[in-house]
Amino acid sequence: MKRILSLVLAIAMLLGVASFASADELTNLNTYETQARELETWNIHYSQAAADLNVLCNLFDGLLTNDNHGNLKLNAAKSYETPDGGKTWIFTLNEGMTWFNKDGEVQADVKASDWATGLEWVLNYAKNDSYNVSMPAEMIAGANDYYEYTQALAESDPDAVKALTAEEGSKFAEMVGIATDDEAGTITYTLVDALPYFPSVATYNCLYPLSAEMIEEMGVDGYRDVTWEDMWYNGAYTVTYFENQNQKVLTKSPNYWNDANCKRFDTVTIKMVESASTAYQLFKQGELDHISLDQATLQGIYSGETDGEYKANLVESRPTKYSYQMHLVYNKNLEDGETPDANWNLAVANENFRKSWYYGLDLTNYFARTNAINPLSCQNFVYTGNGVAFTSDGKDYTQLVRDELGLQYDSEKYARVNADLAAEYKAKAIEELTAKGVTFPVTVDYYISGASDVAAQTAEVLKNIFSECLGDDYVTLKVNTYISSLANEVRKPRKASFFINGWGADFADPINFLGQETYNDPQAYYSNAYSNCNDNDDPDLVAAYQEFTDLVVAAKAITNDMDARYAAFAKAEACFLNHALVIPCSYEVSWELTKVNNYSKVYSMYGMQGYRYVDWETNSVPYTTEEMAALAEAYAAE
Repeated sequence: MKRILSLVLAIAMLLGVASFASADELTNLNTYETQARELETWNIHYSQAAADLNVLCNLFDGLLTNDNHGNLKLNAAKSYETPDGGKTWIFTLNEGMTWFNKDGEVQADVKASDWATGLEWVLNYAKNDSYNVSMPAEMIAGANDYYEYTQALAESDPDAVKALTAEEGSKFAEMVGIATDDEAGTITYTLVDALPYFPSVATYNCLYPLSAEMIEEMGVDGYRDVTWEDMWYNGAYTVTYFENQNQKVLTKSPNYWNDANCKRFDTVTIKMVESASTAYQLFKQGELDHISLDQATLQGIYSGETDGEYKANLVESRPTKYSYQMHLVYNKNLEDGETPDANWNLAVANENFRKSWYYGLDLTNYFARTNAINPLSCQNFVYTGNGVAFTSDGKDYTQLVRDELGLQYDSEKYARVNADLAAEYKAKAIEELTAKGVTFPVTVDYYISGASDVAAQTAEVLKNIFSECLGDDYVTLKVNTYISSLANEVRKPRKASFFINGWGADFADPINFLGQETYNDPQAYYSNAYSNCNDNDDPDLVAAYQEFTDLVVAAKAITNDMDARYAAFAKAEACFLNHALVIPCSYEVSWELTKVNNYSKVYSMYGMQGYRYVDWETNSVPYTTEEMAALAEAYAAE
């Protein structure tokens, strides 16, 4: 924190500052998302996408949340305890919680058994596929057995699986380690072992409640495809207006159980915009209350060439929880979405080919698209995000991984890049792959939204990086476009060679990240949805993935010594990166103009609570750099 504060103060001095302004707080918040991040489902149990959960976390209350320092904070639960050192956890609910519709009309009481109904839905393969299963399956006694039971039964009788419930005497109640008492308002989880980090899972949607009465009213298929108009809410806001790719309006819930202790906006309007430059124009017109700045706008303000009056309001954002990677696709199709891209699939399976990228790609100019003033603050060398887990002596887990890799931050250069090593691996890859019939240059297909000029400009920067760092004789980055849905138009038909995606932890443990990449694991999100690593049978690739997976499994089994667990995970992660099975890219550290005190917002490097629009401090005019630096100093002293 001291390092962050010193940077904030140094930047304030660098930018030049304005005097403090006296202003009123906002009662209505106007915020935004880019159109590429439109919400895709209103079903909070089904989604694993930040674009969805950033909205849904405001509509539903889980057992716990986080405060502005990332500490766990009571929410629907008024207390929690473990009587046996972490194998059993008992949560006791607040009184007076209700389910209500979008208009705030009460539909039913919130009961302890709603948490059993929610968990049954998550673990039921026919209801929820395998979304959000990995966390409860590996932690809660019997949860994985129930998931596998429903998966097997779904092959023969999917309707019977959909009919399963969490009621007393059900198969779920018999198998899964959760007991609820509606009268006492208690939820008791029995775990596979003592897991001291389990309460952090209670901030995430895999342990969110679901009303059995709502399911009875709308049916299983109805809830699977639930909309904002027919779902029941129990959170701080309801949705009172939604137009796809236009805007959403969240309105303060009139029957919210925690109204007396929770500061909320009257409304939160989330506008969908084409790009950051569009958002900037809306900010200048007073239609948005905070914005992240793209490269051109930031440089224009900073240099004084355009809108120099905002220079004193430039604020470097706090890092988000997301760790961005280049996710390679190991089983790719050609543009028709059906014919295997044999040339690419052979090339990407070659470790020397991947390592030439790992050591050769200097992404500094790519970082500058987000942070033109201080681009190297974005550099990332590991897979797991910062601040997810700490050893008993306070060391960030990611430092353990960097120690294994022998990589440390360097504020003067992109520390991973090694041109000599890259050239060596390139030469080896060309020799080995030519012998297998691969032709060069290898075409690398990269997809962006056809509607975004900013994405096109960023892709051009990336194309130049590939050309300059790896050579046009070796690879050619081909920039392609999709119309409206990256998932349906690109990812599912397997048209891309790689994606640049950010992943954030769902709870306080490295398995959040590493468990998404394991081999031949139906619950590993990236292995199945992005890399398709299970569908490339190259023996060297399979061996590398299996080595990594075995190390993850061994680390995951360590539950009685967290330092030993983190050390084992660090070795697994280093293995993953030493094989260049994924290529770490960046952290999201941008510059912004804002009327929101960044240090008042929920701030956690795991879970989905960071977008909760509660207890925010705001100004009716933008904060100055000086004001934000003072807020940072006060925050650090708390």
